[in-house]
Amino acid sequence: MSKLHLVMGGRVTDPQTVDFADLNAVEFVGLFSDYDSAEKAWRAAAQRTVDDAEMKYVVVPVHRLLTPDTENAA
Repeated sequence: MSKLHLVMGGRVTDPQTVDFADLNAVEFVGLFSDYDSAEKAWRAAAQRTVDDAEMKYVVVPVHRLLTPDTENAA
């Protein structure tokens, strides 16, 4: 199975959390088959908003959400 990673981001209510202020405004940057590609996309998206402390982009390991039991078995 591919190790899918989702890159997304948007305005947060507190820069120390990932509590997005408006879920309808969350930007989905893309879905990637490996972490390195996802990290490159994350860096590019985060760099565009580097001067805005309330904007945050994250990499979500989707493969862990799809098969949570198999991650601990490996």
